[in-house]
Amino acid sequence: MEDAAYGLKDYYKNYFNMGVAVSANSVKNKNASLILNEFNSLTAENSMKMGPIHPAENLYNWKDADSIIVFAKNNNFKVRGHNLCWHQQTPKWLFIDSVGKQVSKEVLLARLKRHIFDVVGRYKGQIYAWDVVNEAISDAPNEYLRNSEWYQICGEEYISKAFEYAHEADPDALLFYNDYNEISATKRAKIIQLIKSLKKNGVPINGVGLQGHWAVNEPSYAQLDSTLSDFSKLGLILQITELDISVYPKEHNAREKQTIDTATTFSKEKEAKQSAVYQYCFELFRKYQKSINSVTFWNVSDEHSWLDNFPVRNRKDYPLLFDTNNKRKSAYWEVAKWVK
Repeated sequence: MEDAAYGLKDYYKNYFNMGVAVSANSVKNKNASLILNEFNSLTAENSMKMGPIHPAENLYNWKDADSIIVFAKNNNFKVRGHNLCWHQQTPKWLFIDSVGKQVSKEVLLARLKRHIFDVVGRYKGQIYAWDVVNEAISDAPNEYLRNSEWYQICGEEYISKAFEYAHEADPDALLFYNDYNEISATKRAKIIQLIKSLKKNGVPINGVGLQGHWAVNEPSYAQLDSTLSDFSKLGLILQITELDISVYPKEHNAREKQTIDTATTFSKEKEAKQSAVYQYCFELFRKYQKSINSVTFWNVSDEHSWLDNFPVRNRKDYPLLFDTNNKRKSAYWEVAKWVK
């Protein structure tokens, strides 16, 4: 029998924190009660990313991030910081001088240090973990690091420097490298190569964030099992940082909506497939509970998801445990019912 007052955080209180990505609005609007009932950890979906929070060299937008921190503090939530260094949502001013020319490595690293000191310093003691570097590994099979402006100007060193600056700004915060498509054996090997290199060189890294943007056709049970096994051997904390399971087969590249994309209702078939994947994902998360200490869903409910526009623009997706009316889906009980 359904117990409305018993939330995900309660079902998993002996396993890991249950988190959700939020906006400043979602902790104030009708989503707030669901968040309070189901979760005990928050991640700012966009409000702490470099572009939104630091759009110009001498301008910070603290309002939205601050409001999430206040909500968390008032309701005893943990907060993950997301993120300090990324190739997207990064303001152009970081990479150019006053006449529009590309800055030197020294200038860019100084700007990165100031940004990290300002942001991490503001929330010191209030954010327990940071995604320090996000998605630095290339998706191209024969390329190791992504050829971003960070890499073009600084080489690989920007990664270790970001961790060093974050540790200096808040020595008590847990520091994570965060990436997606970790279930790909090729990309996984490159992520692990990077982590081992950072550890070997004494870089202050505490954990790996596995984003978990998955779909009804991937990962398989065996694929996810091998993924978690490989990462657990690193001896670092693992967190599932951005979990959602698309009801459509996985595509990795953005495209426009086509005639084949007409079947966009949340059918019984989609529901059954999604529920099955959620079931074995959490079975495996529990199996690796000695390594995994947090699982975060990327958005609150199917009412709003970034997957509504990616990879297919303007196609509605239904990737979460709560439907468009914030009601629990059958997938919710595949995640939770093992405890009852």
